[in-house]
Amino acid sequence: MASPLRFRRSSERWNDDRIIEELYSHLDSNLGARSVTPHYVGPDGFETRRFEMDNGDMALFTWNDDFAYWLGNTETPPALWRTSKYTFDEVPYQIARWGQRELLADLTVESPWLAKYDYLSWFFLPVLFSKDGRETSRAFFRKYDAGFPDTTRDEALSFYERFLRTGALDDYRYTMASKLGTSQYFDKNRMSSAMSEFTVAKLLTEAGYDVIPEIEVTTGHSLDFRADPRNGSHDQSSLVEVTRPQPPTQRAADTPVAALRETAETKSNGQLNEHGGGAVMFVDCSGFRDDEWSAVVGEQPDVRHRPAVVFRARPSGAIDAYKKGSVPLSLSQAVEWV
Repeated sequence: MASPLRFRRSSERWNDDRIIEELYSHLDSNLGARSVTPHYVGPDGFETRRFEMDNGDMALFTWNDDFAYWLGNTETPPALWRTSKYTFDEVPYQIARWGQRELLADLTVESPWLAKYDYLSWFFLPVLFSKDGRETSRAFFRKYDAGFPDTTRDEALSFYERFLRTGALDDYRYTMASKLGTSQYFDKNRMSSAMSEFTVAKLLTEAGYDVIPEIEVTTGHSLDFRADPRNGSHDQSSLVEVTRPQPPTQRAADTPVAALRETAETKSNGQLNEHGGGAVMFVDCSGFRDDEWSAVVGEQPDVRHRPAVVFRARPSGAIDAYKKGSVPLSLSQAVEWV
């Protein structure tokens, strides 16, 4: 599986002749390429090129006398194979800004329904333009409403747009965006599970916590988040692990309660059991329809791990939940206990 989109940086000298010979000619002979004018003026002091391939791939190149930067979701020419990769946050701001403006302009043409959610589009750019994942990631948002049932695409995308606009995950953009995946093979369940982590991050943020993703623990595993009290509003930090049951219509378990128990048991018998306790398990039932969630609420089954929070979010922002065990997090600002 290819990685999210990153810049490559070269410290060698570049000029028009070398670019034609070592970049453009390689792309043209392998894929069929055009060298076109970029959408936007490049960074001050840099020259720019844009390459568009017959198969829909693209690449950007900008250089001055000291450095050159390549950004593309196509094959990398051999002249750049030994260069290191950098995220948008790891290159100079003017370079990152130019590259991202180019991509967002492309998205406006290719997927205008997605581009209108400007913060969500910006956040997921490394995946939305990745070599292998650009089609599958956009299809997930377009066809499957980011994993919400019984809603519209606009309602679902607005839910995540409102949260991402808070900036709560900006410092962890590549870590979190990459969870959506950059595979050319579509996997709705895996992508929906990835969005559950965003939903839990939203819940915790609204409850008054700062969230830090991918916390390494002594067993060699990483748990999804550490929730740190913001401004001394709560007493302690807590580790959090997220799981998402598939709705009963999509798995062998034939009832909502069975689907919930099976998924939670898999998580608690594996990673959480090896960790040795202490983490709060969040079980996200946002993929359940109204009638399926009502069945879970009516029984409020155990989930083989304590403490646990079982919840269901709706695109309106409402989150219903129940808990098992002594949950060391104050969540009443963010959820309606049922």
